[in-house]
Amino acid sequence: MSDNPLSLLQQQMVDIIAAHAHLVSEQIGKEQLDERVLAVMRRVPRHGFVPVELAPYAYADQPLPIGFDKTISQPFIVALMTDLLEVEPHHRVLEIGTGLGYHTAILAELANQVFTVELVEELGEKARQRFDSLRLLNIEARIGNGENGWPQYAPFDRILVCAASELIPPMLLKQLADGGKMVVPTGMPEAQSLTLVEKSETGKISSREVLPVRFALLELAY
Repeated sequence: MSDNPLSLLQQQMVDIIAAHAHLVSEQIGKEQLDERVLAVMRRVPRHGFVPVELAPYAYADQPLPIGFDKTISQPFIVALMTDLLEVEPHHRVLEIGTGLGYHTAILAELANQVFTVELVEELGEKARQRFDSLRLLNIEARIGNGENGWPQYAPFDRILVCAASELIPPMLLKQLADGGKMVVPTGMPEAQSLTLVEKSETGKISSREVLPVRFALLELAY
């Protein structure tokens, strides 16, 4: 292991994620997250996706403010949402709510291509700069209302929604490929659950609530 202090903090973050997963194993249905996801969490530099003044706190297992009343999600939640998606190397993934691009970068390490939509232009532009600096060439990013998805490139094998909706967003569900999965926070503001949505090969929809969460609202944020 590297003796770089940031690398040590990053490894510690991943250890905490693994311990957290064990503690909620009954709720998430497994004791360990996919090692591929944890490996990516060890590689992608979270400190590069937060405001510079918050870099010393980047590897704490907590959300951090990124401006515009938005946050970068808690690392455990990032890892869990990614694990639930079960992203494969051939998949095309749609992400709603780019923020500064940390979760986008995680997905880009696992998928063939990631399409990401951000409402706030300044955040979206800063995210693009970070993607360029890391040479993440398999990301397509745009500024817009993520509630509408990205019909031009649909259908998507996987969809990740980083904002909450009372119900599963119908436009996004329409853009999910047969055999696809979507992870989205759903419910009322004070009673949200992380929800895994699956579409069978014949187009049948099923869903299950995984864990209580709290996200900004999709209709207000994206």
